[in-house]
Amino acid sequence: MLSKGTLLMDNTNKNAARPAFYTVPEAARVLRVTPATIYRAIREDAFPAVRIRTRYVIPASAVERLAAEAAESGTCVDVAAMAAQRRTAREMARATGGASW
Repeated sequence: MLSKGTLLMDNTNKNAARPAFYTVPEAARVLRVTPATIYRAIREDAFPAVRIRTRYVIPASAVERLAAEAAESGTCVDVAAMAAQRRTAREMARATGGASW
């Protein structure tokens, strides 16, 4: 059982503790946007988040993946377009009897 304030450890680098999730304000700071921008994107299903009751947390891996994709592609990463592709894939899977995720 984790106590309040305990961070999950990243198994790839045991010397550095990093959170498994960011709060919305933390993710906003990392991405250099306002928390309102993150909340708006979450509501529009254009940004990955986990809802726990009335709070949202952002997977740290999602933020890192966005940064890595932007760096690798050398172009603008459109999170809304990525979310639309995920939604379409989910809808197709449901329509064809595939996995719901």
